[in-house]
Amino acid sequence: MPRETWLIFSRAMSLSLRNPAWIMIGLLQPVLYLVLFGPLLERMTESTPGFPPGTSWQILTPALIIQLALFGSSFVGFGLLAELRLGAFERMRVTPVSRTALLLGRVLRDAVQTVAQALLILVLAFLMFDLRASVGAVALTLLMVAMLSLALSSCSYALALRLKSEEAFPAILNTALLPILLLSGIVIPITQGLAPGWLYGISRWNPFTHVVDAERASFRGEFTTDALLTGSLVLFAMTALSVLWGVRTFSRESA
Repeated sequence: MPRETWLIFSRAMSLSLRNPAWIMIGLLQPVLYLVLFGPLLERMTESTPGFPPGTSWQILTPALIIQLALFGSSFVGFGLLAELRLGAFERMRVTPVSRTALLLGRVLRDAVQTVAQALLILVLAFLMFDLRASVGAVALTLLMVAMLSLALSSCSYALALRLKSEEAFPAILNTALLPILLLSGIVIPITQGLAPGWLYGISRWNPFTHVVDAERASFRGEFTTDALLTGSLVLFAMTALSVLWGVRTFSRESA
């Protein structure tokens, strides 16, 4: 299976490299937030009680990297739907290649793209703004965003394969992603000092909230806090369950 996974990964990566414009387009939204919203957040952290500790860039940058993975990886199922429409995916499914490799090769490509985009965000934040973070924090952030990309891409491919509808797929994603984004504290941190009790309580049920909190803790250099441990455990569970769902869906739909 490793060889088959590598072949699927190589094919998917070559297709992406032929059209690198989409990689840059995916960067547009987080870069705009960084450039246009970052200076406003800098003033807000200075004058508004209840914000988590750390500078505004230590609060915003890791959240934007999560946002990058959230939207970039969630919509990769469109590519699979296009292959289904053109018959390209059906031709691959009649080959003896492992169904697990069909999924893993794709999600690994998506993870590599997301990590590359996250690196560009980090470089921009270090060079243009007052971002301060250790090498360990950056490495941990990239590892976490890779795992998040694996989880979201697996769910996206599984959902696309189950629906097989280019009309229903974006409708479901948009319905799910908006509350996930707002309740994760990506744009504005949801803390006990800022949010009303009911909103803070709801946000705790959002697994992405814990991942965002974990990345912010790592950027502050707090590697022994409960936030980092909780976020890491939640992320590991999300990734394992999502990849399992993706593998089972690819196996069932190809039977």
